[in-house]
Amino acid sequence: MLAVTILGNNSAIPAYGRHPTAQIVTTTDELLLFDCGEGTQIQILNMKVRRNRINHIFISHLHGDHYFGLIGLISSFALLNRIQPLHVYGPAALEELLFKQLELAHTQLPFEFTFHPLTKDGVVLETKHYTVECFSTEHRIECRGFIVREKKPERRILVDKARDFNIPVTFFQNLQHGEDYVNETGEIISNSQVTVANKPGKSYAFSADTIFDERLIPLFKQVSLLYHEATYPHALEQKAKERFHSTTKQAATIASKAGVEKLLIGHFSAKFEDLSEFEAEATDVFANTELAKEGVTYLI
Repeated sequence: MLAVTILGNNSAIPAYGRHPTAQIVTTTDELLLFDCGEGTQIQILNMKVRRNRINHIFISHLHGDHYFGLIGLISSFALLNRIQPLHVYGPAALEELLFKQLELAHTQLPFEFTFHPLTKDGVVLETKHYTVECFSTEHRIECRGFIVREKKPERRILVDKARDFNIPVTFFQNLQHGEDYVNETGEIISNSQVTVANKPGKSYAFSADTIFDERLIPLFKQVSLLYHEATYPHALEQKAKERFHSTTKQAATIASKAGVEKLLIGHFSAKFEDLSEFEAEATDVFANTELAKEGVTYLI
C-alpha cells in the first residue's frame, strides 16, 4: 500500500491558510515524512496523523520552508516520551544544525536518533515492503528529491492450483521467486502452472524544488504518482528560471514525457490566493493532474 497526504503545499511563507512543504507517505507498516516546513506539527495534529508511526523523515534541502518545523517535531517526540528509533535523512550540514539546537536547549532524547547524511544519489532506505531512493535536482542550493517504490514478489501464487499439486506453504516463497517444485515422486511442477506474473509495485516521486530539468525524466519513467513543484503560472516562466523553480506547464511537460500515471502540483507562490489558473494550465498539457490540496490523501 502507498498513499500520500499533503500537510503543506505552499512555497516560502504560509499564506491563505496554506502551509510550507510537508507530506506524509503511508506504507504498509509505517509513515514517512517528506520535508517538515513550519507548522508541520499543527498539521499532523489537525489531520490526526499517527505521529508515533513516523520513523523516517526526509529533508530535501536547507531552505527554511522545508525544514524549520523539524527541530520542534523532534523536541515534541522527546516530551511525549517516544521510545522507538527515529531516522532523519538530509543534507550533511543539517546534522550540525540539529545537534547544536538540541545541545543549546539541553534536550535529552529518550529514543535512538540517527542522522543519515545524503552525500550521493541512490537507495537510502530498504525494508521488506519498500525502498526509498534519492536523486539530485537543480536548485539554488544542494537539493534532492525522493522516490518510494513498493516491493512486490516476482510471481503471484494461484493458491488453489498450488494446493491441487500438494505444494506445501513453506515452498510458496520459492514459487514467488519463479522456482519450479519437485514433489516426493520426482515430478516437476512447473512454476507457470501455479503462479502468474505479478503486477509491478506502485511508486511515488517527490521532486522537491527544481528548475525545469528534462534530465529528471528518465528517473520518473512510469512512476505511479509524481509530485512536481509548480511555484508559478507559466506567464512567470522567466521568474521561475531565475529562482530555480518550475511553472505549471513545465511540471506537466515533465509528467507527460515521463509517462507517469498521475501528477500532483504544489509549492505554490504566496503571491497567489486563487489556484485555479495553476490547475487549468497544467491539465492543458497533462490531463491527469491535480492540485496537491492540504488535508487530502491520495491513494497510489
